[in-house]
Amino acid sequence: MRNIHEVIVRPVITEKSTDQLDRNHAYTFVVDKGANKYEIAQAIETLFNVKVDSVRTMQYRGKERRVGRHVGRRANWKKAVVTLQEGNTIELFEGV
Repeated sequence: MRNIHEVIVRPVITEKSTDQLDRNHAYTFVVDKGANKYEIAQAIETLFNVKVDSVRTMQYRGKERRVGRHVGRRANWKKAVVTLQEGNTIELFEGV
C-alpha cells in the first residue's frame, strides 16, 4: 500500500467543487493516477480523522499546449470526489 501523502496530491478548490461541498458535502481532491477508491478512502480517513461514505473518481487527459511553434502536453491527472458520512467535516475546507 502507498503512503497516504502520495495518494492525496492536493485539494481542488474551484467554484464547482465548493458548490458540491455546500450541496452534497462532497470534497474534491487531486489524487495519484494509480490510486484506487479503497486507497483514497483509507487515506482520507487516516489523514483527516473522518468516515468516508463514497468515493467517485475521474481520469483527465492532459491538454495539448503550444508556445510558438513548440507543442507540448500537460500531465494526465486523476480527480476524486469524496462524500463523507453525516456529521463529518474536514476543517481544511471550512473557510471556503
